[in-house]
Amino acid sequence: MLEGKHIVLGITGSIAAYKSCILIRSLIKRGAEVQVVITPAGKEFITPLTLSTLTQKPVVSEFFDRRDGSWHSHVSLGQWADAMVIAPATASTIGKMAHGIADNMLVTTYLSMKAPVFVAPAMDLDMYAHPSTQENLQTLAARGNHIIEPRTGFLASTLEGKGRMEEPEVIADALDRFFNSTQDLKGKKILITAGPTYEKIDPVRFIGNYSSGKMGFALAEECALRGAEVELVCGPVSLKTHNSAIQRTDIESAREMYEAATVRFPNVDAAILCAAVADFTPSAVADEKIKRKGDQLTLTLNPTQDIAKALGAMKKKEQVLVGFALETTDEQKHAQEKLQKKNLDFIVLNSLNDQGAGFRHDTNKVSIIDQKGTVPFPLKAKEEVAKDIINRLVNELNAKE
Repeated sequence: MLEGKHIVLGITGSIAAYKSCILIRSLIKRGAEVQVVITPAGKEFITPLTLSTLTQKPVVSEFFDRRDGSWHSHVSLGQWADAMVIAPATASTIGKMAHGIADNMLVTTYLSMKAPVFVAPAMDLDMYAHPSTQENLQTLAARGNHIIEPRTGFLASTLEGKGRMEEPEVIADALDRFFNSTQDLKGKKILITAGPTYEKIDPVRFIGNYSSGKMGFALAEECALRGAEVELVCGPVSLKTHNSAIQRTDIESAREMYEAATVRFPNVDAAILCAAVADFTPSAVADEKIKRKGDQLTLTLNPTQDIAKALGAMKKKEQVLVGFALETTDEQKHAQEKLQKKNLDFIVLNSLNDQGAGFRHDTNKVSIIDQKGTVPFPLKAKEEVAKDIINRLVNELNAKE
């Protein structure tokens, strides 16, 4: 849990500030000591008296709030903390953090922070989607800050969309995972493929699939959290990475993913092939939009290059290669055949017949299959599934050392 951890909680001027009280209680119940730093605008939404009652500590807001010459030291707070959490984080505060505008105690504390920083955005959907906000969040993530994505839901504006601050228990869970994660992949380099591929038919059409990339991105974040340097090769997805240890390469087609994966594989300790790569691609791509003529359009498709088979042939004895199999019939049989043909160390099987598993879901239900047998797992959040898979990966890497 969070026993003995010192947490600086930054609160900004958002209606979601009321959730900070629940977050404080959750952190304290888990054993943490919490010090609140609040912006002047934040005090319009929740009072320092409420916050100090919950934390049993005076709330820090202004640089100078005494008449005896004393002042609050943002430097001391940065040295005291084991982590800083800014929840809710408004678009204004996120912008100031990204550009070093230290005009209040919260941002000054952030700039002095020696510990990891977690940012939980809260704002209206248009503000969250604005390019300036997204660029600022990307800047913070690139500097090693942990971004806790907001939810899609009902907002204070009465609109519905993405911008609702993540629930306090989920934020506390994120801290739990961070402090309790082992660094068992430190010094390792992991290649992960994720998302779909798009195979062009003409300038406006393509052959694709429903992969969202969520499982591959969860694996990348878990590996990075456990100390690995991650090479993430992903198809067209809307997801973002949050750990600076993840080096992302965006591709579109199966050929581009093949080229990116085969170039990187010789220099990694392991590869996890989670992408839903197209098995076929049009033999010819039209230069112009194909017009509607007659009752049928006939496409000739050629097989794409087999990434798993290519990496399996390249694999050195100390490397680990993990595959994925998404099946609809004879799941176990097809997964075991793929395990053998592609020279995989183990394969992760999921079935579209399992409710809540597969494409677009936030959950997954998998079985891990190797030469010795099958280990099934219950339906879980994809972040938890990623832990199970990476636990197995660590065992395989240790066995080869």
